[in-house]
Amino acid sequence: MLHPAGTHLGPEPWLGEKDVWLLREGKHLRPWEKLGAHPGVQAGVVGTTFAVWAPNAQRVAVVGDFNHWNIHSHVMQQGGECGAWVLFVPGVGEGALYKFSVLGADGLRHFKTDPYAFRSEGGPGHAGVVMVLPTPVASPAHRVRANALSAPISIYEVHVGSWRRPQGHAPDWHDLAQTLVPYAVEMGFTHLELMPITEHPFYGSWGYQPTGLYAPSARYGTPQAFREFIAAAHAAGLMVLLDWVPAHFPGDSHALPRFDGTPQYEHADPREGVHRDWNTLIYNYGRNEVRNFLVGNALFWIERYGIDGLRVDAVASMLYRDYSRKEGEWIPNHDGGRENYEAIHFLREVNRVIGEEAPGAITLAEESTAFSGVTRPPWVGGLGFNFKWNLGWMHDTLSYFSTDPVHRKHHHDLISFAMAYAYSEHFVLPLSHDEVVHGKGSLINKMWGDPWQKFANLRALYALMFGHPGRKLLFMGNELAQAAEWDHDTELDWPGLNDPQRAGVQRLVRDLNQLYRTRPALHARDDEYGGFSWVDVEDRAQSIYSFSRYGNAGDGPVVVVCNLTPVVRQGYRIGLPQGGVWREVLNTDDVLYGGSGVGNPGPLHAASRHWQGQSWSVTITLPPLGVVWLEPGAPS
Repeated sequence: MLHPAGTHLGPEPWLGEKDVWLLREGKHLRPWEKLGAHPGVQAGVVGTTFAVWAPNAQRVAVVGDFNHWNIHSHVMQQGGECGAWVLFVPGVGEGALYKFSVLGADGLRHFKTDPYAFRSEGGPGHAGVVMVLPTPVASPAHRVRANALSAPISIYEVHVGSWRRPQGHAPDWHDLAQTLVPYAVEMGFTHLELMPITEHPFYGSWGYQPTGLYAPSARYGTPQAFREFIAAAHAAGLMVLLDWVPAHFPGDSHALPRFDGTPQYEHADPREGVHRDWNTLIYNYGRNEVRNFLVGNALFWIERYGIDGLRVDAVASMLYRDYSRKEGEWIPNHDGGRENYEAIHFLREVNRVIGEEAPGAITLAEESTAFSGVTRPPWVGGLGFNFKWNLGWMHDTLSYFSTDPVHRKHHHDLISFAMAYAYSEHFVLPLSHDEVVHGKGSLINKMWGDPWQKFANLRALYALMFGHPGRKLLFMGNELAQAAEWDHDTELDWPGLNDPQRAGVQRLVRDLNQLYRTRPALHARDDEYGGFSWVDVEDRAQSIYSFSRYGNAGDGPVVVVCNLTPVVRQGYRIGLPQGGVWREVLNTDDVLYGGSGVGNPGPLHAASRHWQGQSWSVTITLPPLGVVWLEPGAPS
């Protein structure tokens, strides 16, 4: 270690030969153990070791409230061939504010926030805050089981700043532990997905333009409070997923751009290094140290905060060099193609590392193209994600439900097409924040019809979704049938639950979650051909779909019947996979959900009459714009 005069305080340098080699090669699994600010004791002296990667800088100094932000007080020393600068500063401890003063290769002085800062003061100063590296968190005992391919996974996606706003202000992690966690449990969700909570200067980016990937945003409380929130979720049985943004970063001058006076984290050529859509910069995935920064960050949140999985944002933009670019605005790969080999290698690496170092933790890809093998293992040519958002299902399904039922017979395949590729990946069915912002309107207002029909359509959509193969994701407010599209500056429309129709939708979502979790037929074989079969997919004229879901041996089947016109269908015969007594276990037209009460309350006796390819069948009443679920057993 070195003190400001350059005197060693310890027998070994902070960055040993192995550290230097691993950082240079991009193979340091936990670079955050060496880079950043680390308070401690060296040779009996209390202080903090600062280390930062700035390979092309002419000079780097630590500045902070402990030296009155003086650029001459604590000049750092080069820490080996990995391009890092290191300094031990006596007397500096937890809570100190700091930045790096970087005299760049461009001859300009840059005041930079530490990329590895574990805590942030937030805006407008954007300094790092010295804190002890969080201790490792043991993974919950039920993580492997809860994240398994055969598990029921129902995700509640949340923007923590606008779920509830006590006294009109953003909540803190203590508030959320006491309100959000029990609400998600009561509603029957299995997973919380937090939109990005890493430090970001622009609140209106919802966290998708982060500048401090290693620091929980100061807006919502301390890092310790965030750890306590995760612990509260785990104690309540919830898994916690974190939206993670390795696709790009904003151009804020205090952060990563031209960190050492050169394009250090980003590409130099804007044809590779600038996102046109978001006016942000793209990481240079081909640079070892940049890749190490990101891979290490993914593991950091899982090991040090107990996050159970990462939903990786904007994967499609990473996979293709010509993403949202015109001809001449992008550089082909070395084979002349459009695939971004460096990004593909990075994604495989981060998924491999998580798989090896954090068993049971998962990654989910928001990927909107037909890229093959997103959820296949890297060793067989895949990207290695556990799950992929099925954006094709989302687009087709919402398009169908916005269509006048008179014309739905002409769009019948919008509902059935998803099964043509349902087993190509491990899918999540998302109705996410992206569908209720930027003028797209709320889900309820995407539905066709007058107010009653809109609610009926929305209830039918949810029951179809929960019956369909694939894990489920609902953005906050969708379960409330919120009328207005999401606004990050206001809380959800909780008073709207005074409307019985909206309260009915909320009750339906709760019951769907409960049935989904307790009926293995609805989740145990999501990725197997034997877990699903169409009963009838050809009734275009009446816009009726019916299918069966199957679990493992000993699990009862569930039959889902969807009548997606406003016409009541009396005496509709449906084929069943077995005989005996059946019952209607769910009906979206139930008066409890705001429906008209058309249904089948009594026992249903299957007749030995061949129908729709089944040996047994029964006649039922189909409610208008309604979905019914049937299962064996007498009504309770």
